[in-house]
Amino acid sequence: MTGRYIFFSGKGGVGKTSMACATAVQHAMQGRRTLIVTTDPASNLADVFEQPIGHHVTPIAAIDNLWAMEIDPDQATEEYKARALDPIRAVFPPQMVAVVEEQMSGPCTSEVAAFDRFTDFLVVDGTPQPVSFDVIIFDTAPTGHTIRLLELPAEWTRSIELAERGSGQTCIGPTATIQAAKIKYEQALATLRDAQQTEFVFVLQPEAISIRETQRAIGELQRLEMNNFRLIVNGVIPPAALENSLFAARAQMQQRYLATIASALPYPMQQMTLFDGEIKGKQRLEQVAHRLDGAAATSPESVTMTPFAQPTRNGAAHHAGWSTPLPDILARIEPNSHRRTIFFAGKGGVGKTVISCVTAVWLARRGYKTLLLTTDPAAHLGDVLGVAVGDTPTQVAGIDQLWAVNIDPKRAAEQYKARILDDARRRGRPEGAIQVMAEELDSPCTEEMAAFDQFIDYAAQDGWDAVVFDTAPTGHTLRLLELPIEWSKQIDVKVFASVDASAADDYAKQRFGQVIEMMRDPAQSTFAFVLYPETTPIVEAHRAAQELATVGIHPGLVAANFVIPAEAATAPFVQARRAMQERHLAEISERFAAPMLTIPLLPQEVRGIEMLTALGEQLFQPTPVLA
Repeated sequence: MTGRYIFFSGKGGVGKTSMACATAVQHAMQGRRTLIVTTDPASNLADVFEQPIGHHVTPIAAIDNLWAMEIDPDQATEEYKARALDPIRAVFPPQMVAVVEEQMSGPCTSEVAAFDRFTDFLVVDGTPQPVSFDVIIFDTAPTGHTIRLLELPAEWTRSIELAERGSGQTCIGPTATIQAAKIKYEQALATLRDAQQTEFVFVLQPEAISIRETQRAIGELQRLEMNNFRLIVNGVIPPAALENSLFAARAQMQQRYLATIASALPYPMQQMTLFDGEIKGKQRLEQVAHRLDGAAATSPESVTMTPFAQPTRNGAAHHAGWSTPLPDILARIEPNSHRRTIFFAGKGGVGKTVISCVTAVWLARRGYKTLLLTTDPAAHLGDVLGVAVGDTPTQVAGIDQLWAVNIDPKRAAEQYKARILDDARRRGRPEGAIQVMAEELDSPCTEEMAAFDQFIDYAAQDGWDAVVFDTAPTGHTLRLLELPIEWSKQIDVKVFASVDASAADDYAKQRFGQVIEMMRDPAQSTFAFVLYPETTPIVEAHRAAQELATVGIHPGLVAANFVIPAEAATAPFVQARRAMQERHLAEISERFAAPMLTIPLLPQEVRGIEMLTALGEQLFQPTPVLA
């Protein structure tokens, strides 16, 4: 065992949670008292362990020595606010407490509250714990969000220090109430940097984007002085599947990337082969844990598979139950009398970026002037398109009607901050109020708000027939969409602090409201959930759909990706996976009252305009091309 704290990270959809859970089971089976904690806003630990978990440390019923916790962002926020506000309620008048409480009502508090709860497991403050753990495993959010989380100790320390020299107030509360938090965050950062205590395990698959994402994330951690890394290469095609031509072709692709990983990522590495079914429940988790014990010295060719499911013989009958007529799908994709805005959402790694690019290329080739954009902190538009994508809309070479843009959150935050402060000065706000605003805008949360604000600018532009939005993973997407409503409370606080009316802030609220109304209108917008036919992405997409429904937004399309074609299911291993997928495709059609587009598993990655064009024609059928 390398360290007491083990962080699992990686691009969404690579099996990070499965590997984290299996590693927790591995340590528990070896007699270590083990806790696994997730800070992912779209957590699925309960799905993997097949029992309720929630916001408290919970023993895993079927496995000795193992506990789990899913940090709930909303509950963590309420707990954090209570700790910050209770001391000042006793000494300050209710009016002042109300102002501070309003100041803490925005998205900044939610982010730092989740991290505050997370650091409780890294920093021992003398508080008696019900269980003393030998190993604590953190199943973190997808990489972009993970890096954002790990940057918080340093950034909040800076934010607190700046506020101390200014008004004495931050968007996470008065500085006087968070001095202990500052010390705790510094201690947490020291723990993360201590290679004797902390190990970072990156889960990746043998694919180009996954490799680049891992390299980028490791570089980010190294800049934060964190250096103890290990790799698990997941999803390697097993020998049992090589008699199938589709999987044999994918295995050849994987072998090239395995060689790339060995040379480009010189860290201890284990390989885990693809299973014929899902990794969930005690039996399968213990099976994976045993393989992890021997994976360091085991090549994928020597691992045999134990089928969990028997193939069905009536795939066509199943298909008839969940297929959707093409006109119903195109009605959600093509513009009508309005411009069409399409939001592709879903769990990380389900193929949102590829489907976004395929759809945008197809629309542009149909003659619709199309904008393709993302605010995902781990954006891959350029990788998939095969062309450079910058932070201003640029026409994509070879497609006359297509423009693409990658909104850079950091640059957007600087522009957003400058615009807000310049506007405040033009309107004659007092210097003290401007200083308060500047301090708040220095907080780490401004990036997220600024990225959404920039998206609104693009969404409001005239001239586009279609806007295709490649969004971040589901939990992050929901937080992004909630920001306009949350941020209006922050605007109210700024108005109060400046003591003068703000037509500009009223206009900002109006802009947010107009965009939300556009999102709610199925004639103008389509929320398309991308998933693959397995339990975790289905459950996460359904949860996200339920949350969106609370603000009046409903799914217009479901895209089921990586579906094994019925004619390709020729070997027992592949037939077992196809049978599993058929059951889940039927479940998707029952859970979502929306047309379903099925996207086949292909022999290789989809990259470049030529492949995107071909897949678009395959999905949406050949149509007259205008450009």
